[in-house]
Amino acid sequence: MKPLLCDLPNGSRIAQTLLGSDFADCYRFDDLWPDKNALETYLMLVTRTPGWMNALMAMRNQAVRLVGLKHLGNLSTAVNRKPAHAYQVGDRVGIFSLKHLQDNEVILFDDDKHLLVQLSLVKHLVDGQPMVSLGTVVHIHNRLGRLYMAVVGPVHSAIVPRMLAQVAHG
Repeated sequence: MKPLLCDLPNGSRIAQTLLGSDFADCYRFDDLWPDKNALETYLMLVTRTPGWMNALMAMRNQAVRLVGLKHLGNLSTAVNRKPAHAYQVGDRVGIFSLKHLQDNEVILFDDDKHLLVQLSLVKHLVDGQPMVSLGTVVHIHNRLGRLYMAVVGPVHSAIVPRMLAQVAHG
């Protein structure tokens, strides 16, 4: 699986949040679990987060603590150990809260004083092949958010496709 940078899927709920956004990206890749729904697939992805990504999250958490931002934990170990069907909109799912839940799309978010981050996983077909699109949309609230995204935006764009490719290989 080689994740491809793409547009947010047409008709997705996350695409409706683009207006006024300050950052957005989306990566499409082969659906490794076509029999699972969107939340189940998200949980499978985050529980397979590579150790180096968790180390980067730990560094992020230490750095932002100095300016009063939330310590988020890391992607893989912060996921609650309950089955996907037990989650409801508003529940915490690891470092995010659940905003939207359908079989083919899940949107998670974190709204802190500096920015609103929304993450979407959409399951869809492309040329008859089951695919997943993982999109991020960010709305910046203030100057601290602009500074944060000046650093995190380029890092995000460099590491997400590498992380997704590594997850696919176990």
